[in-house]
Amino acid sequence: MNRTFIIIFILFNALTAQTQDMTQTVRGVIEDQDTKMPLIGATIQIIGSDPLVGTISDMEGHFRIENVPVGRVSLKINFIGFEERIIPNLLVNSAKEVVLQVLLVESVDNLDEVVITAKKNKAEVLNEMSLVSARSFSVEETKRFAGSFADPARMVSSFAGVTNQPEGNNDIIVRGNSPRGILWRLEGIEIPNPNHFANEGATGGPINALNGNMLSDSDFMSGAFSPEYGNALSGVFDMKLKKGNNETREYTATASTLGLDFAAEGPFKEGYNGSYLANYRYSSLAIIDQLGVVDFGGVPKYQDLSFKIHLPINQSHIISAFGLGGISSITAETKFEDEDEVLGKSVFGADMGVVGITHNYLINERSFLKSSVSASGTRLESTDDLPDENDGFYEAQHSNFTKSALKFATTFNHKFSAKHKLETGVIYTQLKYDMVENAWNFERDRMETVLDDKGGSYTMQAFANWKYRITKDLTLSSGMHYMHFGLNGAYSVEPRAALKWVVTDRQAFTVGFGLHSKVESLAVYLGKQEAIDGSLSMPNKALGLSKAAHYVLGYDQSLGANTHLKIETYYQQLYDVPIEHEPKSTYSLLNASDDFSNRVLNNDGTGKNYGLELTLEQYLHKGFYYMATGSVYESKYTAMDGIERKTAFAGNYAFNLLGGKEWKIGKPDKNKVLFINTKVSLLGGKRYTPIDLAASQALGDEVRVEDQPFSARSSDIFIMNFAIGTRRNKKSTTREFKIDIQNMTNNQAVVNQYYVHGNGKIMELKQLPLFPTISYTYSF
Repeated sequence: MNRTFIIIFILFNALTAQTQDMTQTVRGVIEDQDTKMPLIGATIQIIGSDPLVGTISDMEGHFRIENVPVGRVSLKINFIGFEERIIPNLLVNSAKEVVLQVLLVESVDNLDEVVITAKKNKAEVLNEMSLVSARSFSVEETKRFAGSFADPARMVSSFAGVTNQPEGNNDIIVRGNSPRGILWRLEGIEIPNPNHFANEGATGGPINALNGNMLSDSDFMSGAFSPEYGNALSGVFDMKLKKGNNETREYTATASTLGLDFAAEGPFKEGYNGSYLANYRYSSLAIIDQLGVVDFGGVPKYQDLSFKIHLPINQSHIISAFGLGGISSITAETKFEDEDEVLGKSVFGADMGVVGITHNYLINERSFLKSSVSASGTRLESTDDLPDENDGFYEAQHSNFTKSALKFATTFNHKFSAKHKLETGVIYTQLKYDMVENAWNFERDRMETVLDDKGGSYTMQAFANWKYRITKDLTLSSGMHYMHFGLNGAYSVEPRAALKWVVTDRQAFTVGFGLHSKVESLAVYLGKQEAIDGSLSMPNKALGLSKAAHYVLGYDQSLGANTHLKIETYYQQLYDVPIEHEPKSTYSLLNASDDFSNRVLNNDGTGKNYGLELTLEQYLHKGFYYMATGSVYESKYTAMDGIERKTAFAGNYAFNLLGGKEWKIGKPDKNKVLFINTKVSLLGGKRYTPIDLAASQALGDEVRVEDQPFSARSSDIFIMNFAIGTRRNKKSTTREFKIDIQNMTNNQAVVNQYYVHGNGKIMELKQLPLFPTISYTYSF
């Protein structure tokens, strides 16, 4: 394998052709952040160019700078009465034009009082209402950070307070919360879990179906969300799709050990500002399985398709259509360690899809209305077979879940002045479901129904958000969110507020508060219990919403033109948490990351998370960047037995150090770059409940020691990721070759265990082993 890597790398570097100076076009549109109206006459300059290179925006807010040398450039944008904006380190290549949407914030001061200092704070988010516990990220970062595999969920695990599951899934654990509390949004619309091989109730999975080629700059929130975000307890992914190039057709093809994908974008016709962008990907993980690098226990197969169509009608009306779909399946066999005997068989398939249409209506220079309608659906089918006494297999579990949602949302924005902005909206979701699961009851020695329901329900959300810029340095964002769950009438009224005080040009304090709620997976409410006589009951249909109160205090410090320090401390009080309705039970849904239980539940559970987070970051400058993050935290829960315990996600600490460097190599006119990126993580051990082996063998099924929940803990989890590659610009093409290795040291901490029915033994589950990927990308 190492020899293969070396040969490929040498061949790639040998295939360099004629030399020439490469340039590209940088263009886009300048808009008012609050009203989305185009700004006419804004100046755009390339920082450090000599002689100065720049332009001004036209009557539609568009700008265009041609013949920009390939490499990295930074832009400075100015407009009278608005705050200056710096866009640092744009990656300009010869294959694709750089097309930007630049949003400027109106200054609250009179023109003769404005004194502006250029800022490059990437901690600022796209959503100006989010003042605390939020960070923007770019598609370039999802591709650059070692071990991210162009997956935003893996990339944000580098942020303070955020970790992944060490087993290999990209489940996002935020501040000790269950991954179930994550909200995924795409183009402003809540979507189903966008991951392949995703289980019922999960928000993550092994591979994200949303390809990085499709993403624009997006936001991630880890607490005290602004009022527009509902149905989330722990974190929010607010994903944006980029618009396709509306002047030139461009293509990107990638071959990697994860998949083969192809992206295309371009205009519909000359002179029209509309565009399309689409990406298709097909799995090639079978190659890794056949090489024996990683033993999957079966060959995972998946494919996905995503698209965005931008259709402006005129300056007042803009329509966009988007979609994302993925299908995945795996047939696997269970074997004990290095033995050949098959101890179990499973078939798993999971599909998801969403399509939507958005309409932006610019009512006037101070108001706009954004409306959307979308349809989404998921399907999950799984079967588990266990060995019988006749050297055959019997079906021990079968599930078939189909869910769909029709969603309508509209948001009205009005800017009263530079100081006051109002945002208000409603979100209505019509739900349909058809879910069946049968599972073997080992105590009664028979197959029983644990879920069998078909029907519909709805959720209704409404919100209002007021942004008040009290002064140039003091901003208040406050409002209310309301949620109603039609299945049982549960509801939640959620006040929220955040304040940001910019003390100096380099220092700022933030404080935030919010109440939040979430509808659990539908299977939680619809799970059934089968009595001995075969009758079915639905004990959990009346469960209320799970809720949390978030409190956040933060401090930001600019340590230089490119270096930033951020400190946040937080406290989260979780309440109305579903727990088992048994006096001595230790079961709480706070400890589940997916699936459901047909235990009888109530909403008497509580929990709390608190901690301190630190981020020290140097943004990419002169080809070098680094980020160091540290989190120390506590995560506890209380179930019906009344004892406060650590949750399954109480790792207690997480530290990350990542960085990278780019070098121009060879002759200057070769336009070749060598890049190296690395990430080192040290995470607190994974907690799990030990297995009672004797009880499991007596029953024939796994029995955990439930009076000692999450008392077992793995050793600390050490992960080192490393990526190296080259990027070469030729005339109208860009080529990139990269080797990305996850868990380079092959650390193998035991993070869980499970009972093997076929031989009555306990098998250890270890963290994801060394996982190399090779990719070659050709853009033209």
